[in-house]
Amino acid sequence: MEDGLEEAPQTAIKDKSNGRQVVLSVRDLTVGFGNKLVLDHLNLDIYRGEILGFVGASGTGKSVLMRTVLSLLPHRSGTIHILGADYDTVSEDERMALDTRLGVLFQHGALFSALTVKENIQLPMREYLDLPQSLMDELAYLKIEMVGLPPDAADKYPSELSGGMIKRAALARALALDPDLVFLDEPTSGLDPIGAADFDALIARLRDTLGLTVYMVTHDLDSLFSVCDRIAVLGEKRVLVEGTLEDMFAYDDPWVQSYFRGKRARSVVVQEKQPAAEVKE
Repeated sequence: MEDGLEEAPQTAIKDKSNGRQVVLSVRDLTVGFGNKLVLDHLNLDIYRGEILGFVGASGTGKSVLMRTVLSLLPHRSGTIHILGADYDTVSEDERMALDTRLGVLFQHGALFSALTVKENIQLPMREYLDLPQSLMDELAYLKIEMVGLPPDAADKYPSELSGGMIKRAALARALALDPDLVFLDEPTSGLDPIGAADFDALIARLRDTLGLTVYMVTHDLDSLFSVCDRIAVLGEKRVLVEGTLEDMFAYDDPWVQSYFRGKRARSVVVQEKQPAAEVKE
């Protein structure tokens, strides 16, 4: 592998039940803080090329799970396989190689305020690669264009950006190393409906163009209906149900039914049932 990084282990696990490749597999994961158990023997699979929407009531542990998968939080038991490798047992070089294949967009962007957009995007390149500045500049501008930002955004600081631009700049940083698997934590929170819809469309386009697999923690029903291939619901310290929207509608649980069939969901359901010709681009 280039730049001295050891090549990561095999790229995926074959799911014998449906033939799809599993790029993230969580088994019997237990996470707790002190006497409080947050996740209890949780299981979850994410398949190559899909956008998985991960939902749950506030405080159920959605962000805890994502941070645990990324090794930002410890777990008490269970296994996490990413791109075919056991993240707990790989060597340091293998872990670094795996990390280059993951991208993360945190809820509020988490851009460094003292760095420009271009410098923020180049941070992962500086950490994992050994590239000349001229090439990093070219790559940063490519990522900026890829997420729909104007070229002059490169030299702006986060304080000079709108909320939507911050999200796009953070996404450009998440894509800096051309990852296979991207984690998005509430990517449309704080955006107006038009901006959120545009961001959803951007995620779908990048998935189709780059062949990404996307793990999206979200509360946005529009995102679930418009771009997610599957949905997983967290509750009672585990994944209650995962599958399509039809599976959500059919699952007999009060919170799931309220979430997907409640008053705030009705307008989305009606919109999705409109003939294609009636829905404006």
